[in-house]
Amino acid sequence: MRKTVLIALILTLIPTLLSAQFATGGTGGGLASTGTSSSGNDSTAQSYTLKRYFNSLAHRDSMAIGWSFGGSIILPGTAQIYNKQYWKLPIVYGGIGGMLGGGLYYNSQFKKTGSESDRLTRNLFFIGAAVFYWGQMLDGAVSYKSYRDHLPGRATIYSILCPGLGQIYNREYWKLPIYYGGLAVSGYFWYYNDIQYKRFQKDYNAATTPGGNYEGNISVDNLKYYRDYYRRFRDYSIVATVLIYLLQVIDADVFATMSSFDVNQSLSMDIQPAVIQPLNYDFTTNYTSAMPVGNAVGVQMNFKF
Repeated sequence: MRKTVLIALILTLIPTLLSAQFATGGTGGGLASTGTSSSGNDSTAQSYTLKRYFNSLAHRDSMAIGWSFGGSIILPGTAQIYNKQYWKLPIVYGGIGGMLGGGLYYNSQFKKTGSESDRLTRNLFFIGAAVFYWGQMLDGAVSYKSYRDHLPGRATIYSILCPGLGQIYNREYWKLPIYYGGLAVSGYFWYYNDIQYKRFQKDYNAATTPGGNYEGNISVDNLKYYRDYYRRFRDYSIVATVLIYLLQVIDADVFATMSSFDVNQSLSMDIQPAVIQPLNYDFTTNYTSAMPVGNAVGVQMNFKF
């Protein structure tokens, strides 16, 4: 039950984060910008539809990097089509199809023979298919053309696909030890607490099942306590790992967006006395003879940037 809740939490947080990154407006900056054409010029800010998406694949319209990334998730190779790198399509489909075919073949062999060698080979083929699938998404983001030298959407996608890669793209290398250290620590406690949980779960089942052949010296109540204890902290470790992952994605997008802000020497602040008028005179009580009813003396600050 707890695993189901944690999986639901992950599947809820990630789409929420992605919708926040894809939903902001702009011109060629973030994931939700209307996109840049292959010639490097931004299109006008209009609502993006599936019709425009397919027109973009036909190179009759521009596409945001977020749409390019989303298309690669649903149908591998679409980003390569938009980037006009058709020669990569045989590599993408050949790699994914070949690895899946090999995995399915050795899976059938494993079911027949039960051989550990067949099981290992099957797993390696499936991992290879996942690597090709992941690689075509990363390649689509790397090859995406934009008139901007630094694209926040690219930084976000980098961090989604590989934690820390967005920080490298932003040249904030000092953050890598923080995020990698956090992921390593939370991952270690996830692994350790899961091992301990499975250990006490096994012993508890053996101790409470007739003929379970439990030979330990820990009472049933203590076995239940330790089982629940390590399960709880394993779940905390999973949540911590997910939160650190999401934090580095948000960090990459925010600081990539801030890098485009124009901070120059024209920044200034001017402080002057002012007469402040209330929004509604019906609620004023400061009656004075020196000024109209409800007005007050204050200070106003003007910022120029």
